[in-house]
Amino acid sequence: MESPLEPVLTPEAYRFVVDLVYQHSRIRLGEDKQALLANRLRHRLKDLALSSYQKYCQLLDSIEGPEEIEHLVDLISTNHTKFFREPEHFSFLTKKALPALLPRLLKDGTPLKVWSAACSSGEEPYTLAIVLAEALRAYPTITWEIFSSDISKRMLARAQLGIYRMESVAPVEPELLKRYFQQGVGSRTGDCRVKTEVKEHIFFHRINLFQAEFPIPKRQDVIFCRNVMIYFDPPSRATLIARLTEQLASGGYLIVGHSESLFGIRHSLESIQQGVYYKP
Repeated sequence: MESPLEPVLTPEAYRFVVDLVYQHSRIRLGEDKQALLANRLRHRLKDLALSSYQKYCQLLDSIEGPEEIEHLVDLISTNHTKFFREPEHFSFLTKKALPALLPRLLKDGTPLKVWSAACSSGEEPYTLAIVLAEALRAYPTITWEIFSSDISKRMLARAQLGIYRMESVAPVEPELLKRYFQQGVGSRTGDCRVKTEVKEHIFFHRINLFQAEFPIPKRQDVIFCRNVMIYFDPPSRATLIARLTEQLASGGYLIVGHSESLFGIRHSLESIQQGVYYKP
């Protein structure tokens, strides 16, 4: 007996999905991503018992569409990260940003606020937490908060667990690993979990960077939004930088990925070093 033919993602269906993804996330998929999208959606069609991508497009365009669009954006989101990725940014945070921010923090008694705006599975905010915990051990009166967000519910769920394979935490120095992680035993051998005293500083939110309002405080001292702009077109990048600048406190820092820059974008920030910008 012949197996049924695999559904084919037609150019028309691909364009419909691409436009829908852009409307809801500003992620722009190029013409070269058709095979990738078809592959990522194939299992979704099977889960929904749909026989074609055309029927999937009809679902997206139906009354049940909004919920499925969230799932779609989740499926196509790229989530590549690791602990201490682009370590120069964490060195900048401890050696330059924190010393500049300390006088105000000590004087006002307000908490240090840091936003990891595209946290994926959590490696970035937990790295930030480790770095801040270490740097501020000498300043016990300073409190600090990390707001951690992503558009993907699936990635946020993983981040909130704070459980990683030992090979994933290889970039963490052994002393820091012992101080801030618990190693699994028995059936959890090979896993490690971020300690509660680290996690209690982190607040997780599902955020689309283009939504009307952000459910986190303004006047953030530092915003990490790294390796995100590469998925957006120039108008969306300009919009994003304007929104992040508005969310940043005067005297605060915006940190983007090494492969990103604000070249060609009108903004009021000062370039400090590769990927690092200051709000006067």
